Amino acid sequence: MIHSPLLYLFILALLATLLSRLEQMSKFKIFTYIPSVVMIYAFAMALSMGGVFAHNDAIAHIYKIAKQNLLPAMLFLMLLQVDLRHFAQLGKKLIIAYLLAVVSIGLSIVLVVKLFGFSTQIAAAFAALSGSWMGGTANMIAVGSALNVDESSFGYAMVVDSVVYSLWVVVLLLSVPFAKKFNTFTQVHQAKDNTSMIGCACTVGAKRYYLFITLSLVVAFILNLMASNGIVVMSYTTTLVLGATSLGLLGSFTPLKSMAGSSEIANTMLYLLVALIGSRAVIEDFSGLGVYVGAGVLIIVLHAIVMIVGAKLFKLDLFSISVASLANIGGVASAPILAAAHNKALVSIGVVMAIMGYLIGTFGGLFVGGVLLR
Repeated sequence: MIHSPLLYLFILALLATLLSRLEQMSKFKIFTYIPSVVMIYAFAMALSMGGVFAHNDAIAHIYKIAKQNLLPAMLFLMLLQVDLRHFAQLGKKLIIAYLLAVVSIGLSIVLVVKLFGFSTQIAAAFAALSGSWMGGTANMIAVGSALNVDESSFGYAMVVDSVVYSLWVVVLLLSVPFAKKFNTFTQVHQAKDNTSMIGCACTVGAKRYYLFITLSLVVAFILNLMASNGIVVMSYTTTLVLGATSLGLLGSFTPLKSMAGSSEIANTMLYLLVALIGSRAVIEDFSGLGVYVGAGVLIIVLHAIVMIVGAKLFKLDLFSISVASLANIGGVASAPILAAAHNKALVSIGVVMAIMGYLIGTFGGLFVGGVLLR
């Protein structure tokens, strides 16, 4: 059993490194269906449930300190990538499709959670899930932390996210050959090529790792200092989340946005955060997991119905609604793939929509949580 907090952090960092690198460097198909971020959580939880980590004050303290600093630092770096100008250039119909996806996901989660009558903790976990399905795993952690979701309930949300996301990717990819028939049904032509207006959503040049690490830790220090001195909005963690989101968005209007390196550091922090949360999770009863996954599937079905009806009303093509949907539920890793399956010239549209989720996901998840928990 491990009692040392430094060894505890080292093992979690090593676990996150090995699994993330394995996904990047290997060709194992399992990562198509179970992303490394889910595996990191599962393995960390397995170590916890196996009694590898001692539940002492030293480890509990290092867990709290690491999470309170990594969370705002990661959110700040993630938001530097947002470009509101590129999003505005998508065009009216693509923006309608994106907003329709966001609203339908939030509404479906609220309806299903109310229908199933879940407990307060599970309802909060589904609110965290809405953060993921409007943005990404980083938003899920931010919302879950702000709503004080316990580690075990967060684990259920991670499983639902992974299973339902995998099924939804397959459905959307299988729908590509039916684009013409769907577009005939909605009486619209394929989305126009907007890539000439949007530009590159990536950054190039030298990696400014030390600059971004320093800035992100300074942001975390300042926000923790404010919160610890009573300058809070709703709660301590909510202050960190909203403060980091605001500062990151402001930073996206500065030259920091065009510097390379922020994404890699943010992802590294994300993987370590997921490992930390997993290391504190002990799921003793898996009997309700099937119900939660079923609820997740029902949410996606309702979301799909709203998207199809919206496509008919607003005359949207299959590309627009499917990429908007996957940009929310799948994020930047999968939306460009689906966009390329429709038309390789439209890949950047999927990227821009997915990156916008870093901004929308946290606020959307907190709003859903506010509705479910009031």
